[in-house]
Amino acid sequence: MSLFGLPVWIEPHLFARKKFNDLSKNDIQELRGRIKRFTDNAPDVSVVIPAWNEENNIYRTLSSLSASRTNYKVEIVVINNNSTDGTQHVLDTLGVRSYFQPVQGTPSARQMGLDQAKGKYHLCADSDTFYPPDWIDLMVAPMVKDSGITGVYGIYSFIPPEGQGRFGLWVYEKFAGMMIQIRKKNREYLNVYGFNMGFVTQTGRETGGFKVSGNRIYANIVGSDYQNEAEDGRMALNLKTAGNLKMVTDPKARVFTSPRRLMDDGSIGKAFMNRAIRQVKGIRYYLSNKL
Repeated sequence: MSLFGLPVWIEPHLFARKKFNDLSKNDIQELRGRIKRFTDNAPDVSVVIPAWNEENNIYRTLSSLSASRTNYKVEIVVINNNSTDGTQHVLDTLGVRSYFQPVQGTPSARQMGLDQAKGKYHLCADSDTFYPPDWIDLMVAPMVKDSGITGVYGIYSFIPPEGQGRFGLWVYEKFAGMMIQIRKKNREYLNVYGFNMGFVTQTGRETGGFKVSGNRIYANIVGSDYQNEAEDGRMALNLKTAGNLKMVTDPKARVFTSPRRLMDDGSIGKAFMNRAIRQVKGIRYYLSNKL
């Protein structure tokens, strides 16, 4: 992974310094045409995205997904989680299959997505993340190859804030990668994030879905509370009751996500230090095989 730049595939989807309303008629027609390929009524794969007030982010995510190279029939589904901005207008304008979930919170949104998904395989995405062209096929491949693998999760990097470089983020990602390896044996579910995971749809339903105690809110809410049980980790634990998880490490499956959760701490440096302290304190727990 480069210390300094972003991969070439991201560039067409950045729409630098453009809000959705700044897009030209040609931009919208071209994007709508690409998305139409991912509205199959009998899909092999469902890519499901929860969204709360993401009108100026989600079209970028959709642009990246609609450039996917895939051998599967795919549906892209967005769960509009009670948005009060123009998110639904964006989805309607682009011809995206969507459902409205009035119960606020990512667990409720992801559960509705699971209930509505038609594909044999279910991939979870987020509305502030960019997905490389081979992501769908690379994420699905382990589950197709081995019926004992019930879920997958992938690798990720951060997009730097405008005007900033990637060096601090690169350092943070290296540290996070070490912690992933430490947690993998006894606490693998802590490595699974909802913006880059997948599972066998029926297994996800049968083992309990995304239902949790409490309710998380969104990363684009400053000060969002992550003390409640995480629906992605709960899903990972559920999936492990029926089979194994597989980490997809192919560089071509690396997604790029917003650093806004990190920036809630004030800076990349502060975010790194705060998380490093918490992670180091948790090492004994990560290594323990006690629940």
